Amino acid sequence: MNRIDATFARLKQQQTRGLIAYITAGDPSPDRTVELILALEAGGADLIELGVPFSDPIADGPVIQKAGERALRAGTTVAKILDMIRELRRSSEIALIVFSYLNPILRYGFERFAKDAAQAGADGALLTDLNVEEAGPYLEQMRKYSLHPVFLVSQTTPPDRLRVLSQSSAGFVYLVSRAGVTGERDRVSDQAVRLIEKARRVTDLPLAVGFGLSRPEHMRALAPYADGVVVGSAFMRVVEQNLQAPDLADKMRDLAAALKAGLKVSE
Repeated sequence: MNRIDATFARLKQQQTRGLIAYITAGDPSPDRTVELILALEAGGADLIELGVPFSDPIADGPVIQKAGERALRAGTTVAKILDMIRELRRSSEIALIVFSYLNPILRYGFERFAKDAAQAGADGALLTDLNVEEAGPYLEQMRKYSLHPVFLVSQTTPPDRLRVLSQSSAGFVYLVSRAGVTGERDRVSDQAVRLIEKARRVTDLPLAVGFGLSRPEHMRALAPYADGVVVGSAFMRVVEQNLQAPDLADKMRDLAAALKAGLKVSE
């Protein structure tokens, strides 16, 4: 069974929701990425989104943009990220997807990426700017190598297209909680729960909500509705503020634990 499927099955049995932690690969340096992932797992993260740094991250807010810039300066590439996953698999079985813009994966090659990612130990991928109507070659290779493709659904996605995106996804569907780019916000968008309800009507896949979520109270607000909550900028802000700190991993672990504590539900 794909680790993503196994993770959501376990969460359902435990009556809790998944903490999906985004981290930019290679920030603050390529040799620390695995350490930080293990710290997130120790804090309670259930699934990792490992971000591929890109020079034109149009969907990302300033915190993740800066993280990507630091990672690129440090020499992070798709090939090196796959090496990080291989290293991670020596000590962890946490579910993991590669989170990228289309261009780096297109340049690497869909078949080569799917084959190498599967062999490295990835469980899936999400390409933020890949149009599902043009995703045939990508989906073919992902399925060939038993990787889960995940697509984004936004507030403005019409029901028919939401159905297509859900049918093209595996593992879970990623719901964008608000319009705009990634980044921390004070409160959960009023539209988030409505989007979850709309998606429930067209898919049985687990639903994960992201963009703008960073606090335990955000987790508590969404736990009754979503199957998972994605947090990215809050983790990358900790990295940004502690680039040289010896206890960076401890701080990442502690934030993960605080967020995970808000995701328990009683059904």
